[in-house]
Amino acid sequence: MVDFSLTDTERDIRDWVRNFVQRELVPLEPEVLRRERAGERGLTKDEQRELQLKAREAGFWGVQTPEEYGGMGLSAVLSALIEIELGRTYVPFRFGGSADNILFHANSEQQQRYLLPTIEGTRKSCFAITEPGAGSDAKDLRTTAVKDGDEWVINGEKTFITGGIDADFVMVFAVTDKEKGANGGVTCFLADRDMGWKSEPIDIMGPWERQPAALVFEDVRVPEGNVLGEVGHGFKLAMQWIGRGRYMLPARALGACERLVEMGMEYAKQRETFGRPIADRQAIQWMVADSAVEIEALRWLVLQAAWQIDQGMDSRHAQSIAKLYGATRANEIVDRVLQIHGGMGYTKELPIERWYRDLRLLRIFEGTDEIQRRTLARNLLKGHASVRGVLG
Repeated sequence: MVDFSLTDTERDIRDWVRNFVQRELVPLEPEVLRRERAGERGLTKDEQRELQLKAREAGFWGVQTPEEYGGMGLSAVLSALIEIELGRTYVPFRFGGSADNILFHANSEQQQRYLLPTIEGTRKSCFAITEPGAGSDAKDLRTTAVKDGDEWVINGEKTFITGGIDADFVMVFAVTDKEKGANGGVTCFLADRDMGWKSEPIDIMGPWERQPAALVFEDVRVPEGNVLGEVGHGFKLAMQWIGRGRYMLPARALGACERLVEMGMEYAKQRETFGRPIADRQAIQWMVADSAVEIEALRWLVLQAAWQIDQGMDSRHAQSIAKLYGATRANEIVDRVLQIHGGMGYTKELPIERWYRDLRLLRIFEGTDEIQRRTLARNLLKGHASVRGVLG
């Protein structure tokens, strides 16, 4: 028998996060929207930290961080359930106590300097592989690192780096052997900002918290001891980072879609045309029905991908399906909700246009729609996956 119900633990944790969002985050929405209209941060660093510490008092710290590092070590399914609830508000909040997954490859000395402070929140990292001429093709890197004594000298430029404005250290990927390239010639370095790299913000259509940066490395010297993992094995680390939890992106979008459709239904019941609520109009009803079907489909795509991870299965194909479906459907759903609201949906008085801009990014970052389709088709055509799915 297939059991789709939540365990008591899963339901309790989901409900606690749901209440936290409703109690602590939703009341902040008007101020966040006002600040973002003014070009400011939705939440200041101090406000973000205060909320994280408040959650920590209740035990919510490091959702996926292993317990040995002070985290909760929750399952992928539970992590997805939490992300869905966080997605129901546009307040830019994440629970504290986490670190990039590849930082767990750090040696004991690097853990003390980078991993543990990042988990504690006293240091901030960013991941830098994308370059102006190498977006989705991560194998076409031009940034180089040349050995000079007991240091590596890095030169190159990275672009669209999330968190690059605030980060005080970067996990930067550079070519250390041009002949080998991605097959043993790319290395990951931990480079502190005071080692000389610079960042410049890139203006985007989304909210401030999404603003990426361009990173410039000009003869930046990094000690040999700052190599993360092994020399030449950086590309494997990069792919591990990129595939660390692609299901979490559509999970957050799922929460946003739930909230948006609820807003659309509420408005449709109140807004009248020709003496009747627009909720009585078939055109509106079909928008609501189609959105509900797509939300339900996305829910199970996300949870199945997460479940596969918890079962120790290779979940990459399932995650690509969830990412592709979630990105395309979320953009259609927010467009429908904006249409239901008519002119008001297009204004900045409501958060719909804000969500509209934010969700558009989902079709681009951490694997574009086109890259997901390429990956899925390749897996199917080469026999690595089947259209019959996980049940065979």
